[in-house]
Amino acid sequence: MTSVSAECVHMLIMGGIAVANRTIDFRYGHSELKISLPEEKIINEVYGRPCEVVEDIPSAVRTALRQPIGTPPLKKIVKPGDRVAVIVSDITRTWVRFDQFLPVLLDELNEAGIPDQNIFITIAVGAHRLNTQEEFALICGRQVCERIEIVNHDCHNEAELVYTGTTSRGVECRINKRVAEADIKILTGGIVHHMMAGYGGGRKAILPGISGFKAIQGNHLLCMNQVVGQGINPNCVSGAIDDNEMNQDMIEQAALAKPDFLLNAVFAPDGRFAKFVSGHWYDAWLAGVTLVDEIYGVSVSEQADLVIASAGGFPKDINLYQGLKTVDNAYMAVKPGGVILCFMELADIKEPPEFADWFKYKTALEQEMALREHFTIPGFLAYKLADIARRNPLIVVTKPENAAFIRNAGMFPATTAAEALAIAQEKIGRTDFTITIMPSAANTVPVIAK
Repeated sequence: MTSVSAECVHMLIMGGIAVANRTIDFRYGHSELKISLPEEKIINEVYGRPCEVVEDIPSAVRTALRQPIGTPPLKKIVKPGDRVAVIVSDITRTWVRFDQFLPVLLDELNEAGIPDQNIFITIAVGAHRLNTQEEFALICGRQVCERIEIVNHDCHNEAELVYTGTTSRGVECRINKRVAEADIKILTGGIVHHMMAGYGGGRKAILPGISGFKAIQGNHLLCMNQVVGQGINPNCVSGAIDDNEMNQDMIEQAALAKPDFLLNAVFAPDGRFAKFVSGHWYDAWLAGVTLVDEIYGVSVSEQADLVIASAGGFPKDINLYQGLKTVDNAYMAVKPGGVILCFMELADIKEPPEFADWFKYKTALEQEMALREHFTIPGFLAYKLADIARRNPLIVVTKPENAAFIRNAGMFPATTAAEALAIAQEKIGRTDFTITIMPSAANTVPVIAK
């Protein structure tokens, strides 16, 4: 479609009626795009809520460790001579900034009579690739690497796994043998919304973190509908835990692993620490989940005909694999059959290769059956993106060279905001439509007011 001016689009969507406009900035890669929208059409603006931030990180971590939720303080849980395993997320979670709080955790253990040589860190790789020594330093910080032994978990090494039990859904659980044999097991991580498990953090350090591949696959398959041909399980979505089969199975697997303590971080919209929660591996995590909802769960009056969203710029829009978080949150805010318009530069649109390869299937059923046969996270995310695009016209403002890939994935490419708005108007088919704007959609989850 040929690009048109913003003024022309405005007259088009208003049917020629003059109304007040608002100019809104949306992050796009390393830059910004401005878009002018009719004020009267905007029914929701979804932003993360401002919150207090941690100014003194060491002090906040010590306070959390000494005033935990649901357990005695860490110093009273450990005893001299204990062998302590600390589980830390892999290179894909460096935004947690473990290097900022792991030294405080180690110092607290030292003060309780646990020397550094009695502590080891296991990187919770899950089903991801193993991390390098250089990445250990990026994750944990060089100071921690010089103090503590750090090892990768390998989900494919059956000799290094130990059976812990079977969940009520029939998933056989095996976890890292060395962690299982430690006297004390401490979970660390960051709590954010998660589009499959409801929320990250907490029990994810166990599953998928230090679990065997078969246990990971068995759990993740719960994200698929029990009825073959029906695609995705509608319960396994962002912000859902009570009826979320994947989450419930994770909780069972974590309980079988018998963690002793948890230290998780919650983040402010600008990426700084909002709070540290510690204590019982489930109760403390749940307190963190509540805070995440307070910051990022944004109430909206109703679903809109058109949702205009941005991932928030680089690196959140570096590729579709990352950009799906934006699409998924926008999908929660749009009416059935409504239009989603996303600003995503997608500089590395074909990364990771496995994700891009999942768009080769000609039909939804072919893609679903391949996923059920060999479930992978990239495959599931590709299926989910395609599924959303099948349900709601999905327009992506992106680099011109990405157009063919976007079309192949079932979406509509555009190179300007004006062009995208014209496509949206065409797809909606009328001028009396409503708009929700989500300038930081990768992190904000719309909650329909009841």
